[in-house]
Amino acid sequence: MEFNESAHTLDYNTSREKLAMPEYGRNVLKMVEQLKAIPDKEKRTEQARAVVKVMELLNPQVHSQDNFEHKLWDHLYMIAGFDLDVDSPYPCPVAETFTTDPVPIPMKGSKIRAFHYGRNIESIINLLCEQPDGEVKTEMIRSLAIYMRTQYLIWNKDSVADETIFADIEKMSDYRLRVPEGLSLSKISGDANFARPGMGINVGQPGSAQRKRKNNYKRPFKKK
Repeated sequence: MEFNESAHTLDYNTSREKLAMPEYGRNVLKMVEQLKAIPDKEKRTEQARAVVKVMELLNPQVHSQDNFEHKLWDHLYMIAGFDLDVDSPYPCPVAETFTTDPVPIPMKGSKIRAFHYGRNIESIINLLCEQPDGEVKTEMIRSLAIYMRTQYLIWNKDSVADETIFADIEKMSDYRLRVPEGLSLSKISGDANFARPGMGINVGQPGSAQRKRKNNYKRPFKKK
């Protein structure tokens, strides 16, 4: 924001021309506009190299990229609107490369029917529908139901009945898969903790075993 003395008004960036490369600031844009106005090409090239050096200082993280000098010259051309006649060590990039919309990533046509279970569960259920009835299929349904119960409890801390999980399996299979009568799941341990990934209160903290080793290390030796 600058104060315009002639107009006695504040000049906000929102009312100015949008920057093609905001990370370099508006002062670099002014430098590029001034070097474009230089009539002598040799002098213009000399000033362009100086501007690239300034851009390198303003954007030091560019050094972590491969062939960073080439990228800086590309950025210079972008700031200049791809209209800069200098003897650059690199050719001017094609404007369409940066202005063309990216190709959209094709997404699966069907929506996930139960987000707390995920799409993979739907695939497993479809595979189970094709399996012949028998003890093997029953055990596969039991294992699937136990896993689905775990996923259910991660997002819903309330307890869930086995019948709810069984009903979800049949519903997600469009009732092509029937849970055998009398099927029951193993009981959940009272100290079981179902936490969302990365949401634990002690994330990044040393575990109990690590804390114990750390405390033992600090404890002085007792004299005999």
